[in-house]
Amino acid sequence: MEKYDVIVIGGGLLGCFTARALTRYRLKLALLEAREDVCTGISRANTAIIYSGADTKPGSLKSEMCVRSAQTFANLCSQLGVRYSPCGSLMISFGPRGEEVLGKKMAQGKANGVRGLALLSREEVLSIEPNVSPAVTAGLFAPEAGTVIPWELGIAAAENALHNGAEFQFNSAVTRIEKVPDGYVLEAGGRPFHARGIINCAGLYADGLHEMVAKPSVRIYPEAGDYYILDTKASGVIRHIIFHEPEEKGKGLTLVPTVDGNILLGPSKIPSGEKNDAFPTSKEGLEWLCGLAEQVIPSLPMEHVIRSFGAVRPNPFYVRHDPDTGLLHRDDKGISDFILHETDGAPNFLSFIGIKTPGLTCALELGLYAADRMAALLGNLQPNDAFNPNNPAPLRLKELSEEARAQRVREKPSYGRIVCRCRGISEGEIIDSIHHSIGAKTVDGVKRRTGAGSGRCQGGFCTQRIIEILSQELGIPVCDIQKDRPGSKVIGGKDHG
Repeated sequence: MEKYDVIVIGGGLLGCFTARALTRYRLKLALLEAREDVCTGISRANTAIIYSGADTKPGSLKSEMCVRSAQTFANLCSQLGVRYSPCGSLMISFGPRGEEVLGKKMAQGKANGVRGLALLSREEVLSIEPNVSPAVTAGLFAPEAGTVIPWELGIAAAENALHNGAEFQFNSAVTRIEKVPDGYVLEAGGRPFHARGIINCAGLYADGLHEMVAKPSVRIYPEAGDYYILDTKASGVIRHIIFHEPEEKGKGLTLVPTVDGNILLGPSKIPSGEKNDAFPTSKEGLEWLCGLAEQVIPSLPMEHVIRSFGAVRPNPFYVRHDPDTGLLHRDDKGISDFILHETDGAPNFLSFIGIKTPGLTCALELGLYAADRMAALLGNLQPNDAFNPNNPAPLRLKELSEEARAQRVREKPSYGRIVCRCRGISEGEIIDSIHHSIGAKTVDGVKRRTGAGSGRCQGGFCTQRIIEILSQELGIPVCDIQKDRPGSKVIGGKDHG
């Protein structure tokens, strides 16, 4: 049985940053992930926004972390070799109710210490976002907001944790946790593991894992949302992240100019009773997005939609046990602040249950918070003097000068063979992504690391070649290559040619 000081459960953004933060200490550490790769769940399906901190309640842990994270996020991305767009955000209103909300956000942001907030007039809004509907009445500008590629950030954090001494165990879904005198014994992927302490970062499934060692106290009641992605041909229609504050109470539209030059719309808000990382889109949600887009940005070219997808988000509530009926009842109001759950009967067992927006923004801060709490619980942990916070950026040919690119091709001819024409991704970059320290094992794994298959044709031209490269580099038959999760083989049938 493998023995560890700490085991992190879950390889999403939060788990990867928690593992990275733990490597600042001298300890034996493992991260257990149910899937074949990191960032395959809710970490890959969100609005990719780095929030300024104007949306969170003053005095909360969430506000403290969000403001600090936004103000240092460019530095984090520089350390990890991750692309970041500090484009700023603009919340816009179309009447008196919306203007009142903007005023409250302005006061809230100032109380939180957000820098550079400014209330804009109609004319000022249209001067920086000329394609916004002329019916706009006011705006709230937050220069320290930005956008990142979530899985690119998570993969970099995971690789940095690995380089600093963390172990990663994939295809290791946790099925049992037992409290023993000197810690915990887990069964994951059919194998036993022992740990002195556990940090539960299992996303949608964190509540179930927590209940393996404690009575139910928090449950996740998921919500679903729909998204649209527009082709890079729509790039430039908006310049900032746009939050639409509707006049009727309810959810407004969010539009994001992504790092890759696309525009992301969403999410809608759809009730969901399912915990499903691959949630289908809904007709109602997509129609709602289209309707609002026409109102907010009338010239938005929806004919350039290249993809829609559905996503599930965690929504945590405290639950209470009814001694008369034996049933659990949830509180009327969900949990809004960040909470690291602990239980008296389960020492050294920490759980993040239902971390919501701005969880992406605060992934670093949350990871540090959990790691430092675990270090205090275990005691006598020494700092890891060899900890290196930096992670080398992957080679991105399109970011090189023509001369530097030509030199790379001379050194390695596979960099000269373009596989993904939409994104200009070479065979050499795809091979590199497979052989990273935490490398791609599926078609979507390649896409998350290189962008191949995420352009206008959505893999129509390059998927076959990516399958061939995966087969060649991993040494497995093409018919066994998965698109994403287990059971998603791209090629089926008995005769594969």
